[in-house]
Amino acid sequence: MSVVPADVVPGGVLAVEEAAPEAAELGPRARLWPSLAAVYRAQLSRARVARIPLLFVATFQSVGIMVLMRGVVDGGGEAQAVVAGSAVLVVAFVALNLLAQYFGQLRASGGLDHYATLPVPPAAVVLGAAGAYASFTVPGTVVTAVFGCVLFGLPLANLWVLAAVIPLAGAALAGLGAALGLLAPRAELATLLGQLGMSAALLLGVLPAERMPEAVRLVRDLLPSTYGVEAFARTFGPHPDWARVLGDLAVCGGVGVLSLAVATWAYRRAAVR
Repeated sequence: MSVVPADVVPGGVLAVEEAAPEAAELGPRARLWPSLAAVYRAQLSRARVARIPLLFVATFQSVGIMVLMRGVVDGGGEAQAVVAGSAVLVVAFVALNLLAQYFGQLRASGGLDHYATLPVPPAAVVLGAAGAYASFTVPGTVVTAVFGCVLFGLPLANLWVLAAVIPLAGAALAGLGAALGLLAPRAELATLLGQLGMSAALLLGVLPAERMPEAVRLVRDLLPSTYGVEAFARTFGPHPDWARVLGDLAVCGGVGVLSLAVATWAYRRAAVR
């Protein structure tokens, strides 16, 4: 009985290997902007019903604070700080507080595994969710600003600056909220951190800086929403210093880019665990 090499036998192992087709190439990786738009639309439609009551609460809270402060503050720079801080507080309530809770619950429930299986970049998930939550702040912020101007007798002419304040402050606060939610080891801790962040935005943003101790002012300068408040408050004067307004907006935008980058890193870190 003779032994014949396998490579010469028709239908042998090597012959099968040589006849096997090459592995199919993988499809192109999803691009950032289309993926971001898809995540944004999904988050917006998902959260529309659930977040509208909370947005009403955020607006009612800011309006109530201004009504209470009306008995303490008559006008001038203090009134400008109260109105600007109350308007940005709506952004902090949704973009910082609620987003921290959302990502904290998403991590605790294993929801990040779903996003990890999708062919979308991590930055698209973070930016899409942050953008959707920040979008809910627009009506409440505008209503709060208009009500505050009427209540304190401030001019309405420069309210258009909210078109820059809302997205820039929203990006900074949303990035911070997402990072807190993704880095917190437990969902309860993420909720606590979000509440503390919103409380800091309330106490350090609404109250006039002139009445704060020097140490508290230094802490206030570290809060991302402070620069949005300052930029908005400067526009109420008879002759706004637009250079300083643009400077505050630039700082707010820079902090937003940094905080969203940290949130993206935190998402990658949490998704692989």
